[in-house]
Amino acid sequence: MTPPDDFDPPVGKAIELEPGLRRIVAPNASPMTYRGTNTYLIGTREIAVVDPGPASLPHLEAILAALEPGQSVSHILVTHTHIDHSPLAASLAQRTGAPILAFGTAHAGRSPVMTRLAEAGLAGGGEGVDTAFRPDVTLADGERVEGDGWSLEVIHTPGHIGNHIALGWGDLCLTADHVMGWATSLVSPPDGDLTDFMESCRRLRAHNWRAFHPGHGGPIADPGGRLDWLIEHRLTRERQILAALESGPATARALAERIYTETPAALIPAAERNVFAHLVDLTGKSTVAPVGDLASTATFTHL
Repeated sequence: MTPPDDFDPPVGKAIELEPGLRRIVAPNASPMTYRGTNTYLIGTREIAVVDPGPASLPHLEAILAALEPGQSVSHILVTHTHIDHSPLAASLAQRTGAPILAFGTAHAGRSPVMTRLAEAGLAGGGEGVDTAFRPDVTLADGERVEGDGWSLEVIHTPGHIGNHIALGWGDLCLTADHVMGWATSLVSPPDGDLTDFMESCRRLRAHNWRAFHPGHGGPIADPGGRLDWLIEHRLTRERQILAALESGPATARALAERIYTETPAALIPAAERNVFAHLVDLTGKSTVAPVGDLASTATFTHL
């Protein structure tokens, strides 16, 4: 978590960020969503709406009210299927006739190890998933979505959830929940996959972006620096986990209680889920191993 910033925009009002790029903040502020979900409007005539947001009639009306004379919605793009990003897409499509585009349904892009954990009964934690979501058009990594005066590159960035995409627009990137300035992205198995998350960070780092526009919070003016910090933050946590395992085998819960010493007790379950994400990643690297089957309650040993 980074220190508090001065990002406090008016809710429900379209704010121009760049020529052809506007942002509307949804009325769903919370500890998980910060000031609310950022909905982006791209274009000057035929508009692409990126992440319509939660099921909120006031937000639907705010999006429609932001359309200026001569403007219409031609595309609805959803970066991922958490309930603060995708549910309003269906209502917006019904009102505008625009198709919904996304990487896939709720479990699209899920890695084999996370699929096995889900089949074994591990449920997601932290953020609700829009299991009813169905796109009209399924997008592929590297595909370009073309509109009236704009072109978006689809960049599959699993990690926060398997179906997560970022959208490149020239030298700008809409990073949704993968990279934010106000907090680190939640990576909670089986929806979140830390191995995928780190690879997605490195993939974004290979580009020379001018700025990031995230799913929550304000623009990120130093994309490379923020990605470097996120990568190092995760590597630091990995080192802490491995150091703790030097003392002997432990569960994710025990490791969380040992490492997150200043975390309130109510937040330890979230910390435990984060530690488990690291343990799954380290198991894949053959650095640690579970005693028995890979599970959130397993005891892990340092190899």
